[in-house]
Amino acid sequence: MQESVTAIGGARESASVPGAVELVVGPRHRPLGGLTVNRVWPTARRRLVGPFIFFDHLLRAELEPGQGVDVPPHPHIGLATVTYLFEGEMLHRDSIGCEQTIRPGELNWMSAGSGIVHSERSTDGERARASRVHGTQSWVALPREHELSAPSFVHYPADELPLIEQARARLKLVAGSAFGASAGIETLSELFYVEADLDAGAALTLGPELGERAAYVVNGSAVVEGVRYESGKLLVFRDGCEIEICTPSGAKLMLFGGAPLDGERHIWWNFVSSSAERIEAARRDWKAHRFPAVPGDDGYMPAPD
Repeated sequence: MQESVTAIGGARESASVPGAVELVVGPRHRPLGGLTVNRVWPTARRRLVGPFIFFDHLLRAELEPGQGVDVPPHPHIGLATVTYLFEGEMLHRDSIGCEQTIRPGELNWMSAGSGIVHSERSTDGERARASRVHGTQSWVALPREHELSAPSFVHYPADELPLIEQARARLKLVAGSAFGASAGIETLSELFYVEADLDAGAALTLGPELGERAAYVVNGSAVVEGVRYESGKLLVFRDGCEIEICTPSGAKLMLFGGAPLDGERHIWWNFVSSSAERIEAARRDWKAHRFPAVPGDDGYMPAPD
């Protein structure tokens, strides 16, 4: 563990830095469905880390009785949404008829393929009392051969996600393969997604065999090559080098990445595709209400102009 560190503060824009850290992306807060999210990925400087093309940190919210999360029905194409909570619960509904409550440590994996619509709202039980919500949602861009596949949804209970114990560290493998373990989740791409809870004085190594790599500091702080990065920062690491992350005071990190995707992707609003024309067609279809409805939820999220 390195004792002398330089702190990186709260700059909002992404910035290149020397050494093992290729890019640092600062906090970019946005309102979403009654919550505030830190939308750190993508950035203008880069769109993909492995197949990951989007990352939201749902900042910890204290909700009074009667309040709740309300993200109305909205569409996706060409990606898989990966929802993972630290606190609270939310109800997922989608246009293929799935309805699932997600709770801390569980995983909702929804593959949009050719097109799906879903909503995410607080459950009635959470809305009736004071509650908390805290978690993440990321998007994984689908390989070209699966971009137009039929949509699907899978839920994984917490006890089905592997837990890896290291010195002063507990690693929950949310999806993919890393640290000698594999999760039983069909991801369609070679990737890893890990929740890392690190005690004070912990050190964690990310080897180059993981492919492209990034780490988001959920809380606490992380030190890489003598530089301390505070909560809300996303670090994208250079390829080919071994990365050591130290946590002098402890931290929670989300680690993600994997093998490079099969080509660049276009992204607009909730749509991802290797084809700009496909995104434009999806935009027209949503505005014309040609996407399927979500049973039990007649809300509608308008697309931006």
